[in-house]
Amino acid sequence: MSGTNDWSNSAVTAASPKFWRDDALPFIEARSIEDGREVCYAKHSHETFSIGAVTGGRSVYVNRHASEWIGAGAVVMMNPDDVHACNPVADERWSYRMLHVDVDWFTGLQHDLGFSDNHAFRAFSQTMTTDPALFDGLNRLYAILVDGDSEPMRKESATLTFFSEVQQKLNPAPLPSDDASGQLARAAEFIAENCTRPLKLEDVCEAAELSASHLIRAFKRRYGMTPHAYLINRRIQYSRAQLRRGHPIADVALDAGFADQAHLQRTFKRLVAATPGQYRS
Repeated sequence: MSGTNDWSNSAVTAASPKFWRDDALPFIEARSIEDGREVCYAKHSHETFSIGAVTGGRSVYVNRHASEWIGAGAVVMMNPDDVHACNPVADERWSYRMLHVDVDWFTGLQHDLGFSDNHAFRAFSQTMTTDPALFDGLNRLYAILVDGDSEPMRKESATLTFFSEVQQKLNPAPLPSDDASGQLARAAEFIAENCTRPLKLEDVCEAAELSASHLIRAFKRRYGMTPHAYLINRRIQYSRAQLRRGHPIADVALDAGFADQAHLQRTFKRLVAATPGQYRS
């Protein structure tokens, strides 16, 4: 389903697995389950890099030759083709969220961050961590991915940010220099001039002549927000100008690039601490 979330199960229950996919982000897939007491996995592997957060219950996690008990707060990692299994303790409500990432995409990110000089995937030695920042980060990313109001640019930015953090925390290496002030200025100018369009991250990267991971990291350091947050802020600035001219709120919402009036309402109140109607009055 192009540009839309794909929940593959029609009759969703707590015991049903849910899958999320989006044609706009073909390199990542999400899976979750709220009550996996009846779930049992045979040993298997994926061709993707996989990382998951345990949100409830306990299970026995087997990865290659290692076997350990894990519970809520744990983050598990599986390199491509690692044979693994994760089965719950009987009668405990087992829940988790899992992300599967295309290896070529992740290898490209590793190379951009300075981790992979030969363009080969750099495998992770750890199979599990209880790092609270990674646990919280994975859950935030999952929420953004499955949010129907989130634009592809926000989802891709959040994905790059999270997996850059995964790489830095679990497989560290020095980052390249971020001295790109002129390119960042071009990125900000491009966003400002095209803020009412449905921009993609690749559009901004092309304008700035920077890789996506480099752009997001350096842009946030320079401007204090991600390129997507900068885009939304510019849309609100545009909306304020249109509202001052007396344009109808519904028209302003669509002209500014929001999905609908409700989307403008929520975003406007979050950034301006007032509704569009209150601001126009």
